[in-house]
Amino acid sequence: MVAKRIIPCLDVKDGVTVKGVNFEGLKEVGDAVTLGARYASEGADELVYLDISATREGRRTFIGLVEKIAGCIDIPFTVGGGISDVETAARLLDAGADKISINSAAVRTPQLITEIASRYGSQFVVVAIDAKCIDGIWRATTHGGSILTDLELCSWAHEAQERGAGEILFTSMDHDGTFNGYPCEVYARLAERLSIPVIASGGAGSVEDIADVLTKGGADAALAASIFHYGMVSIPVLKRELAKRKINVRI
Repeated sequence: MVAKRIIPCLDVKDGVTVKGVNFEGLKEVGDAVTLGARYASEGADELVYLDISATREGRRTFIGLVEKIAGCIDIPFTVGGGISDVETAARLLDAGADKISINSAAVRTPQLITEIASRYGSQFVVVAIDAKCIDGIWRATTHGGSILTDLELCSWAHEAQERGAGEILFTSMDHDGTFNGYPCEVYARLAERLSIPVIASGGAGSVEDIADVLTKGGADAALAASIFHYGMVSIPVLKRELAKRKINVRI
């Protein structure tokens, strides 16, 4: 059985890790490189770095930061934000990133998923979907959650899979930063629809929340930010508690 992954997420703005609620009210929580190194030493399976202002501000992810991260940690990490073409993806991978995450650009140009996957392999491509529930329908957003699209979550995720995505990172905007738990029923539907791994993001507030999304939600990995940034639970404690619940994690 493949082990479930625990993935701290570092939302980066101007090189500093920030966190908000429902993508708003951002507060600085620490240096992006220092935090990443700490989480790696504590037993994180992977890291995700998202330059959350890159798309809205028309900037590309800062290559220098990726190089610093690659020089300080020894676990896989994914980088996203402002990646709009194959060349930018190539520069990030050359700088040391293990995977790239695309969101707005994938919606705008779905063929980009195929182009990157064809050149580097599906295992390098994570399609991120930030979605919110509108009148009972989960709809994808772009540009850091500021633009609502007509794309339905499961349909768009399936299309991304068919175009070559190796993983889907679904963040519930309705749950982001609330500590109220993940919408497990939505993750369960998504996991049933897809044959590629699903990373759950948005809402972790306790060990129980993470255990639920990995079991009831069928997610392959749990991504969380605030719960780690604010010291609500450490990665070693989390993994020990998950193991007690018979959830297969690397300890």
